[in-house]
Formats: sequence, structure tokens, C-alpha cells
Amino acid sequence: MSTYLPLGKIIGSHGLTGELILQHHLGKRSNLPGIQALFIEEKKGAFIPWFLEKAQIRNEEETLVKLEGIDTKETAQRLARKAVWLTEADFKKQAARTAPVNLLGYHIFEHDRDLGEILELIEQPHQLLCRLEIEGKEVFIPLHEETLERVDHKKRLVAVTLPEGLLDIYLQ
Repeated sequence: MSTYLPLGKIIGSHGLTGELILQHHLGKRSNLPGIQALFIEEKKGAFIPWFLEKAQIRNEEETLVKLEGIDTKETAQRLARKAVWLTEADFKKQAARTAPVNLLGYHIFEHDRDLGEILELIEQPHQLLCRLEIEGKEVFIPLHEETLERVDHKKRLVAVTLPEGLLDIYLQ
């Protein structure tokens, strides 16, 4: 079974021939070279492959994509606001090394205590929020200059120093 990583989402259609605007988290401009299929989550947990006819860079965070079988603005609209995924292998080939999304799957440590695996990343203007599960509860850990100590890519870990009492909010 393939592992999928979130590429971004379709934010709307473009033009009259079914092109879509893909907002991605690759951390660089990309026309998705070498990608044959995007996986669109049409229903929760169901990754449907859509074959890529062409992709054109729009800006740093957006790419215009044309998918096989989507030929009108109306059919394109059905895919608006849907999450788009890539296989893990394809994602790693596409993403910039410095893209925050590369931290997915890393473990967050505070003072040698493994808090858990990063399950989701939420980019905000001045920080990155990492969603974890600790003791069966959803926890959000902020990453910014005051909390981030270091990132070890070889060991796949993120060392942090959290504000006092932050975890208590979630774990009471």
C-alpha cells in the first residue's frame, strides 16, 4: 500500500477548458516534472488517481494543472476545495529540502522526551503549528524562533523548548 503525503488543495478552476489552480506546499515554484498522477481525496481516506495532462507554474505556491477527463469549467468546479496528495516517493522528489512539509513524520522532542510524531503541519504567518496526538488527545505545538532548538534530518527529529504549561492545557 502506498503512503500519501499532502501536496495541497485545488482552490478553483481557471478558464473554460477545465484547468485547475493547485495551491501546493512544495516550498518552490514547480510544474510537477515527472508526475503522472495526482491523488484527489474525493471522500475521506479515498485517494482517487487523476492523470496529469499538463502543469504550468503560476507562482511560488500555485500551479495550473490540466487533468485527463476534465474538459469544462463545470466539471473542474466539482474538484474545487479538494485535498490533493502525492505518493511519498513522488513528493520527496518534488519538495524543496527546506519546505516545512518535509517535517511530516518527524518526532518532536522536548528535553529528551518524545512527544510524538508530527501528523499535520499548519502554516501561519509567524509560526508553524505541528499537530500531534499525545495520550489520545490532539495537541498543537508551535514552531518559531523561540521554541525551535534544532532539526535533525538524519534522525527525523525536531527538538523544541515549549512555553511552560503549554502541554498542561491539552493533557488535563
